[in-house]
Amino acid sequence: MSTGKFAVVGATGRLGRHVVDVLSERGFPVVPMSRATGVDVISGEGLADALTGVDVIIDVASWHASDQEAATEFFRTATANLHAAGRRAGADRIVAVSIIGADKATAGFIAAQQVHEEANLSGPLPARILRAAQFHEFVGQLLDWRQGDVAYVPALPTQLVACRTVAETLVDLAADPDAAQPGPGVPVPEVAGPRREILSEVAEQLGARRGIKVVGVDGSGIPDAEIAAAGGFLPGPHAKLGGPTFREWLDARS
Repeated sequence: MSTGKFAVVGATGRLGRHVVDVLSERGFPVVPMSRATGVDVISGEGLADALTGVDVIIDVASWHASDQEAATEFFRTATANLHAAGRRAGADRIVAVSIIGADKATAGFIAAQQVHEEANLSGPLPARILRAAQFHEFVGQLLDWRQGDVAYVPALPTQLVACRTVAETLVDLAADPDAAQPGPGVPVPEVAGPRREILSEVAEQLGARRGIKVVGVDGSGIPDAEIAAAGGFLPGPHAKLGGPTFREWLDARS
């Protein structure tokens, strides 16, 4: 396992906080990188200083909205900047998180992840990708987007995963210098929760605790709803499954 220095891009985000925690708990030197620490992956401000002496870059920075065009531009620019700055700093490799089904998506934020993956794998630094299922925390976002007292949530299959589980798997991948780069015959590793569920039914569990009525809908208007309904965004047979179920995660937070 690697004993080098790790930089975490997007360190103050939902996933990034857990990645920093896992690295610290395992005794790895870690450099948290975000706009809050004076690093901007789009303008490049602060990148050179932050990456000084870094061996592995873990990229969990994400765009804040679902618009495909804006997200695509963010990932394209940020990835190019990270590779260029990382190469100048002498970093060994970069490890990025993506979403299960990114290779099948045709629209929306998940499709933007295709560009993220391609930009990493074609960049000057050796790259590794981890595709994750949607996070447990995503359910709360769906309820926050409601109109009035009712949340309309797609009744689509999902296999939600805890951020902490994704962070642990990502650090495992990043700390392994012998991990293979995805390519012909080498699938992109995946991580998902332990159980397949229906998104609207999971949302009902959280809605009941928040006093919000949840109504399941068919997904009309959702990007790639047909692909999702057919299981296109569920983990493959090679995926690592683990962590708490949504209810276990919810009970632990309560």
